[in-house]
Amino acid sequence: MLTPEDLRYSADHEWIKVEENNRVRIGITDYAQDALGDVVYVELPEVGATVGVGQSISEVESTKSVSDIYAPVAGVVVEVNTDLGEEPQRLNSDPYGDGWICVIELGSQTELSSLLDAKSYADLTEG
Repeated sequence: MLTPEDLRYSADHEWIKVEENNRVRIGITDYAQDALGDVVYVELPEVGATVGVGQSISEVESTKSVSDIYAPVAGVVVEVNTDLGEEPQRLNSDPYGDGWICVIELGSQTELSSLLDAKSYADLTEG
């Protein structure tokens, strides 16, 4: 499984990429997309929605199941990947690139310290 070193991870299998202007880009990990199977639908969060840590922000439907995607950080949704509406399989083919779900403007930078680094996440998924 791919686990890029430059990202942070949640125990719920979301990845977080820190960007400029107090924003983070969020998606699901390679491990998560593999466990889901072929993704057929993605329900995106609403731009402008305020989210808390652990709150469901998205729902992903695959040929195997329906799974909630949880906010690994608190803040306001400022952008969503509308391309997933037309091509939900991007979550499978490019989970760390074109398969991102949303961008959140952080309420606080301190929440980032509770996220896992690549090695810790790899240990979690291999255990």
